[in-house]
Amino acid sequence: MSHAALLESLRDIVGPAHLLLEDLTPWEQDWRKRVRGKALAVVRPGSTAEVAAVVRACAAHRTAIVPQGGNTGLVVGSVPDTSGTQVVLSLQRMKAIRALDAANLTVTVEAGCVLQQVQEHCAAAGLLYPLSLGSEGSCTVGGNLGTNAGGTQVVRYGNTREFCLGLEVVTASGEIWDGLSGLRKDNTGYDLRHLFIGSEGTLGVITAATMKLYPMPTARLTAWACVPTLQAAIDLLGLAHRHLGAGLTGFEVMGRFAISLVARHFPQIRIPPWQNTPWCVLLEMSDEESEAHARERLEALLAAALEHGCASDALVAESLAQAQAMWHVRESITLAQAEEGLNIKHDISLPVSCIAQFCEHTDALLERELPGVRLVNFGHLGDGNLHYNVQCAPGADSSAFLEQQEERVNTLVFDAVRRFGGSISAEHGVGELKRDKLPHYKSAVALRMMQSIKQALDPHNLMNPGRVLPRP
Repeated sequence: MSHAALLESLRDIVGPAHLLLEDLTPWEQDWRKRVRGKALAVVRPGSTAEVAAVVRACAAHRTAIVPQGGNTGLVVGSVPDTSGTQVVLSLQRMKAIRALDAANLTVTVEAGCVLQQVQEHCAAAGLLYPLSLGSEGSCTVGGNLGTNAGGTQVVRYGNTREFCLGLEVVTASGEIWDGLSGLRKDNTGYDLRHLFIGSEGTLGVITAATMKLYPMPTARLTAWACVPTLQAAIDLLGLAHRHLGAGLTGFEVMGRFAISLVARHFPQIRIPPWQNTPWCVLLEMSDEESEAHARERLEALLAAALEHGCASDALVAESLAQAQAMWHVRESITLAQAEEGLNIKHDISLPVSCIAQFCEHTDALLERELPGVRLVNFGHLGDGNLHYNVQCAPGADSSAFLEQQEERVNTLVFDAVRRFGGSISAEHGVGELKRDKLPHYKSAVALRMMQSIKQALDPHNLMNPGRVLPRP
């Protein structure tokens, strides 16, 4: 069957205005601008029924589909390859909030909903949608589910998987599975939603989800602490768990060099004390009683940290604006690093107890093997997730460094991650960038089970082929 026949079918399904054949750069270019693919077309269905019809048409023509939400992924998992034969299925039009059930503490949203819109809609009803990411103004719920996004509040609420209660999915054959019940207890066989969460569009197309909500906390406070070592930051985390319990919602760590990049490239950003300390911690807590009660608990924690030597200085934000300014420092590190030049990024997870040893070992290894490299280390210490990035030496050509050293650096870092019992992908996914690394760091048994699932649900390998698992 010809491409012309498929395109005619797609045009009939979604209408001429929503079948795009020209000026496709926003859908073909990945967010980090490392890869530019070439699509046969971009199709933008407006309903689940249209998604199913699009999938059936592509299946009939044996044409691969690349599901795409906000295209903010970091592992080249949501753009087409360079063949010019794949159809990008954009869910941007499917952005309805179908229902908010305050009694059941759930919200049902379509996959194209932008994360920030969901947060704001729920907040207006006095409820908390707990996922929070740096890209929340553009990433979508479908993408969050497809990659099992993490963010800054995992320590309290878990990854996206933990608060998803149900999904609506179009399968690779074009059938619609409605699993949007919103039940917290349903033991009627395999829990299918967990197959699709984190599958990066390789098993089907998530079109809607029912997500768990929480009462809005009475108070939320943020603190900034200077700590002498990474182990001290881990000790502070232990104190925070003991003092705050479930009230601890976020615990971020930032190395001095990471913060220095923000100071260098965004001098307008006001940064709390940082110059004379190797590490800074950004800590957030919530409280159900009052702001005064929350402040008392948080100040008691920081006093204990100073007494035990876990922190050398600490301050609590006095206003919402000051808290937002603190978080703005953390959220600007990635942008500041991009201003510094191309770099080798890692999204790794480790047992919290091993993080200080891992960094000591791997820092020394990289500095010995690649003298002068700079380590941009920051991330979600509370859940064991580091963004352990490697920048070339000052004055070196960052493009050449990336091209010549990325494979070597990745091997050094990933081997160290394995040695300390960690994972090479904590929250960004596998996509294409880490696909060929997976067989080296995932057990053969696990890979065979994953391949069996892929074969069963997508026997013709049409759903985002070449991502997560190697091509058959």
